[in-house]
Amino acid sequence: MENCSEVKEFILVGLTDSPELQIPLFIIFSIIYLITLLGNLGLVFLILWDSHLHTPMYFFLCNLSLVDLGYSSAITPKVMAGLLPGDKTISYNGCAAQMFSFACFATAESYLLAAMAYDRQAAVCKPLHYTTTMTSNVCACLAISSHICGFLSASIHTGNIFSLSFCNSRMINHFFCDVPPLLVLSYSVSYINEVIVFFAVGFNVFFALFFILKSYFLIFIAILKMHSAEGRQKAFSTCASHLTAVSIFYGTIIFMYLQPSSGHSMDIDKMASVFYTMVIPMLNPLVYSLRNKEVSSAFRKIMEKTKSSLGMSF
Repeated sequence: MENCSEVKEFILVGLTDSPELQIPLFIIFSIIYLITLLGNLGLVFLILWDSHLHTPMYFFLCNLSLVDLGYSSAITPKVMAGLLPGDKTISYNGCAAQMFSFACFATAESYLLAAMAYDRQAAVCKPLHYTTTMTSNVCACLAISSHICGFLSASIHTGNIFSLSFCNSRMINHFFCDVPPLLVLSYSVSYINEVIVFFAVGFNVFFALFFILKSYFLIFIAILKMHSAEGRQKAFSTCASHLTAVSIFYGTIIFMYLQPSSGHSMDIDKMASVFYTMVIPMLNPLVYSLRNKEVSSAFRKIMEKTKSSLGMSF
């Protein structure tokens, strides 16, 4: 046990040891991270700048962008550093901080997606009562509750994993400090630790997913009752982007965490992890903004204002 207490750092194996793949992957992940930064920060700026976007839907989008930016930044820079020649270690405390940050932001995203589904339900099912249903207080409570749930879930996961002993090896067969590879790494892992992970993730996923499915069930019924084909198409288009994000996010989360540690293939887990740690944070602002007329209009306004300002300066 004295040797276990002396563990000060871990070694992240990363995605690949192949030199011919490391540089191309570094370039790809650099582009993905740059798009993630520009997309999410740009969407937040547009929402804050344009008063027409000060609505519940864009309030939740703003929170979603900040969360995406948070957990992408907790993972991607370290992954990029691991693809370069040099030190691939991460300190014990740094590993715990990375796990906490990721779990906090990822859990908050799951509940924000549920809040956005409820917002769409209110908009489609009872449009005349939308403003009285989705008040600023209701939106603030939903967003704050999402972040609190993220903090509590991250505390449970981090406390559970870092109460284990890591003596046999310091090599983490992953590109970041995630729950499954650390469970595999520890020799003191017990059935209780796996049960805690399963129930913590299961509760968060299925609780949020239950409300999402319930909301879309009511939306589906409301769409069927619409007499106008144009109205049905408009209602469906407002939900399509959200459904796409929900499917990708929850599909990878369920695949990753709701199975025993003995059933994990780390190579497959790494590929799945790339989606929800890097690709999803990049796609969300693109999916939600490029097909959105109001966001496109706000972007054109700010571009025209920028051009006119530059023209006047010259």
